[in-house]
Amino acid sequence: MTTVIEQGSGLTLRHVSKRFNDDAAPPVLDRIDLSIASGEFVSIVGASGCGKSTLLRLIAGLDGDHEGEIGFDGERIVTTDLSRGIVFQDHRLFPWLDVEQNVAVALRNAPLSKAEKARAVAEHVALVGLKGYERHYPHQLSGGMAQRVAIARGLVNRPRLLLLDEPFGALDALTRRRLQLELQRIWERERITMVLVTHDVEEAVLLSDRVVVMEARPGRIGDVIEVGLARPRKVGDARLTRLRDEIVGRFFSSGS
Repeated sequence: MTTVIEQGSGLTLRHVSKRFNDDAAPPVLDRIDLSIASGEFVSIVGASGCGKSTLLRLIAGLDGDHEGEIGFDGERIVTTDLSRGIVFQDHRLFPWLDVEQNVAVALRNAPLSKAEKARAVAEHVALVGLKGYERHYPHQLSGGMAQRVAIARGLVNRPRLLLLDEPFGALDALTRRRLQLELQRIWERERITMVLVTHDVEEAVLLSDRVVVMEARPGRIGDVIEVGLARPRKVGDARLTRLRDEIVGRFFSSGS
């Protein structure tokens, strides 16, 4: 039975710490405390090795070996769940399945009829701008298109929380920019809770309500910055540039 840790909506992390095999080594994550409201978009930035992706895996329920508590919508996270979708840097599409079939994989255990699943797949393929590409296979898609399929697959179960682990990190600059704006559009339409791990501070301030800056060795939250700018936001906005520079300055002054 799932343990209730807190009433209300949103994501809550209380004193979350994580170690790997060597107990004598510094923890990968050290007493992380963070609350994310329902419908909020939060980005997590920090140097390689600060534990960003590890933290995302704990929230997804892919790793339950940690100290502290993680709860979502009042229930303790102990394993993966359809209420939480995840998109990785590597799109992880099945090469023998077409676009439609790759998205439909996420609905395998969903309590929907065949017709309902077909409608959900069609809706989410259209949502990410791939209508007309349903019968294309991964080798027929560009990298950006493949990531769109991965985002559709992450959304098709209508999760209340979408986790994004460097989803645009392997893309060229132009494609990355296009997908950032696409993700902004999807968030504005769907208004589900999103948590994005990224190395790109500019990407974080463009998309997020708040930016969490992590320190490394051990992984801790060094700062949380409110973006506070109305959407839709435009790349090149001087206010975003100033905020990006402020966050980068804090990041380096912390020694991360």
